[in-house]
Amino acid sequence: MSCVFCAIVAGEAPAIRIYEDDDHLAFLDIRPFSRGHTLVVPKRHTTDLTDTPPETVAAMARIGQRIARAARISGLHADGNNIVINDGKAAFQTVFHIHLHVLPRRDGDKLSFAKNMLVRRDPDREESGRLLREALARLEP
Repeated sequence: MSCVFCAIVAGEAPAIRIYEDDDHLAFLDIRPFSRGHTLVVPKRHTTDLTDTPPETVAAMARIGQRIARAARISGLHADGNNIVINDGKAAFQTVFHIHLHVLPRRDGDKLSFAKNMLVRRDPDREESGRLLREALARLEP
């Protein structure tokens, strides 16, 4: 199996499973950014947000929210959480099976996603807004 997440779903690769239902699986990230860093994946392979049904993304968000709540009330003592989907190679997606990251955070943990990143300003926010509105109007709801 070429997709590591599909192999995990199939039970052909090891993972510490956190949550499972008929359509989704959540497991601990093998290279965590924080203690309890969890990945939520649909069992049916899709690559990114372009080919994943909205219902699947919504279900992933619901599961991620539950895991985030669990991180706050558990012995992990999370003070907050980052919930992220890296959509495509340019957005740092490295496994091309859509997945949602739940990263439990603690006050003062010094974890930063902005280290060594350039902050760029949009030179024409009005134009960017117009382009996005026009593209949204062409997409199906």
